[in-house]
Amino acid sequence: MHLLLSGIVGSVAYGLSGPGSDIDRIGVFAAPTAAFHGLHPPRESVVTTNPDTTRHEAAKYLRLALGGNPTATELMWLPDDCYETRTEFGERLIGIRSALLSAPRVRDAYLGYAGQQFRKLESRGNGTFSADTRRRTAKHARHLARLVHQGRLLYATGVLEIRLAHPEWFRAFGERVAGGELDEARTLLAEAEQDFDRTRSPLPDRPDEATAERWLLDVRAAHLPPALSRESQRRGARGARPPETGSISSTSTPPKPITDQPTPS
Repeated sequence: MHLLLSGIVGSVAYGLSGPGSDIDRIGVFAAPTAAFHGLHPPRESVVTTNPDTTRHEAAKYLRLALGGNPTATELMWLPDDCYETRTEFGERLIGIRSALLSAPRVRDAYLGYAGQQFRKLESRGNGTFSADTRRRTAKHARHLARLVHQGRLLYATGVLEIRLAHPEWFRAFGERVAGGELDEARTLLAEAEQDFDRTRSPLPDRPDEATAERWLLDVRAAHLPPALSRESQRRGARGARPPETGSISSTSTPPKPITDQPTPS
């Protein structure tokens, strides 16, 4: 596994962490290119606990990011102090982050994940539950508000805000909803849907898959076995193509012509 980019995400990155908060990490790695041709292709994701870490292979990560997945997307927009690994390919990935965005997928992904958080809140009841359940309910409410805020901003400006400018508002919102003010969460989600509908986004209708493909192919070329990698680089420098199997080389010696033999007397 060759780690290309990794960092701390979640509440620490948002500025919402408190005592006992988990530290979540996400990363992108490149599997050896030759491994994809064996009987057992490499895993697309590696998830561990203690520490809580999720790492996606480069191709899967791109599919998630192109689909607007909020957690995958935020890795490319982290504050500098949240990155733990930044290779050359990681820097290039950060450099193409805007090319991976599209208006419909940002809208659907952020509203979709916010809706999931709301359904979790609805299942909690009216706020008369244990202290531990209340903490988890407040966390779901903060996530809902954060997803709505980040999604609206990204959709309207093309820029993803990771470290929240006013984290105290999100904490207070979480406590109010955990205390039984579920209607406040319902209203926030409904207003967000209306806001998306009336906002003209600078983002394109589709992401730039060609740019993503070029990055991935460069990653694959760089993770070939050394001999193949050198040959690939030489061919790329020459712009040459290998001869097709069975073709006649232009340098081959031409066959001798057949001449008439003298008739014996």
